[in-house]
Parts: sequence; C-alpha cells; structure tokens
Amino acid sequence: MTFIIINSAISGAEMADEDQHFVLSVIGPNAAGAFPTTYLPNIDRPALLSGPDAFEIGFRGDPGRTLAAARDFNENRGFDINVIPFENRRKKLLVADMDSTIIGCECLDELADMAGLKPQIAAITERAMRGEIEFEVALRERVSMLKGLPIEALERTYKERVKLNPGARALVATMKKHGARTCLVSGGFTYFTERVAREAGFDDHQANVLLDDGKCLTGEVREPILGRAAKLSALKTEIETHGIAREDTLAVGDGANDLAMIQYAGLGVAYHAKPIVSDAAAVAIAHGDLRALLYLQGYRDEEIIES
Repeated sequence: MTFIIINSAISGAEMADEDQHFVLSVIGPNAAGAFPTTYLPNIDRPALLSGPDAFEIGFRGDPGRTLAAARDFNENRGFDINVIPFENRRKKLLVADMDSTIIGCECLDELADMAGLKPQIAAITERAMRGEIEFEVALRERVSMLKGLPIEALERTYKERVKLNPGARALVATMKKHGARTCLVSGGFTYFTERVAREAGFDDHQANVLLDDGKCLTGEVREPILGRAAKLSALKTEIETHGIAREDTLAVGDGANDLAMIQYAGLGVAYHAKPIVSDAAAVAIAHGDLRALLYLQGYRDEEIIES
C-alpha cells in the first residue's frame, strides 16, 4: 500500500541540503520499527534520534498532505507525528507554561485540596483551560474561595504535590547548553514558579501574585492578572529584549490561555493539551514526555543533558 506521497524524501544525513523544506517527526515506542517508512518513495534510512523511539525524515512537498496521511496511519497507535519546517530547527528561546506542562499538576487545584475545596475549584479550572470561561474571571473566582487559607499551605502544596514532569530538566538544560534562553510564564503563582524555575533550571519566571495578610490568604490576586494576553506579551518582550527572531522561539503549553503564545512562536507546541489547544496548534505532543520537544528540534539522545 502507499499511504504517503512525498515529492523527494531524504535521510537524516542529507537534511542539510538547502533544497529540503520540511521534516516529518515521528515519536513513540518502537516508532522506527512500526511506522511503514518503506512505503515512502525515494527514501534512504530515517534519521534515528532516540533508538527506535524517535526518528525523522526530511522531505519536499505538501506538508499538510504528508502530515494528514501519516496521522491517518497513526490512528490508535500512540505516536506523536508532526511536520516541522527544516529551517531554524534549534530554537534560541523557550517560553513554557508551568501547570500541567512543566509540572504534573495544577497548583491552584492542589491548594484547594488543602482547603477541602478541590472538586469545586478544579471544575472551574477545567472550564477555564478548555476556553469555556475567561481565565481572569476564573482565577479571581477560584482565589476568592481560598480566603483564610493559612499561607503554610503553599509550602505544603509545593513539597507534597508539585513534581517536575519527565524530561523537564533535560529540555531546559539541553537548550541552555546550546545557547537558548529559557523562561517559565504561568497563569499560576510566583510562589510556585520561583521554586519550579529554580528546580528545572529556567533563566527567569513570571506569574501572578497571591496576596496575604502575613498569616492567611486574603482571597485576592495582584492586578493585572497574567493570562492569555500577558503570556503572549511576555513572549514578545523576551524576543525584543534579547534580540531573538520570532522564528527562533519555542512556546509550549496545554490550556486555552497558552494558545496565543503557541500560535505566535516559531515552534508552538500543544503539550498533552485541551482540545481547543491541540486542534489549533500546528504541532502537538499527546503521548511523549518533554524530551519530545528536543526531538522536534532535531536533538539526538547523545546530545541531551539528563540533569
């Protein structure tokens, strides 16, 4: 059978050719063994990035047609398949969401659990992340429900609930080694971004500020709230401040408030994202861990720093 038509597919060794325009990236367990690259015309060997679990193929032709055909084959197989422009593969700026992206939880929901309000607050969080309600409105509502929560709950939440997602340190350390700037930009709270940024190795962080009276949360958050527009603004500010071209940037997130920065970045990645984000983003990782963002940039396992 022929499931894909590419005008001129090439091996990884040949991808430096200036005439090549796109890369088909396939990531997943034994992807190189299970994906039928033998049906691709004019191809040598795919470029293996992580044993049999991540490979890529350079090609010329219609990227939309290629991607659609490859994803049709992938149905229910658990591979992450994307088409990436060949130029500017390795990015010079990483801007990442925190909750459910760099870490595996929503900090506000876990704080709510300390107050016995997790089901109520988590339901609002889910609606906001799906884009059903405005982020700023949802944040004010949720924070107001935490009025009176002792500030010690912040430290307990961080120590007991906040864990880096697999590949987070490797993503940041590897990009930094190759000269990239890294920034954590969150609709969450500075108490957590400060600690997560330090733990993961980010250069900088931005987030909202929870207000307290010295003993308990007041149920308020400092204005203006860092939401969808502010995340995009943060990305643009990083670009301007550090003189980085837009096409040399990578933005990653999972919720509706991440969509603007994902769509603006040179490489915008929906990571284990809500449908509103994964459907709109040009690139999506639904199965792999954060190392997948390195494979999308053409990094091989031997180049990745496991810190």
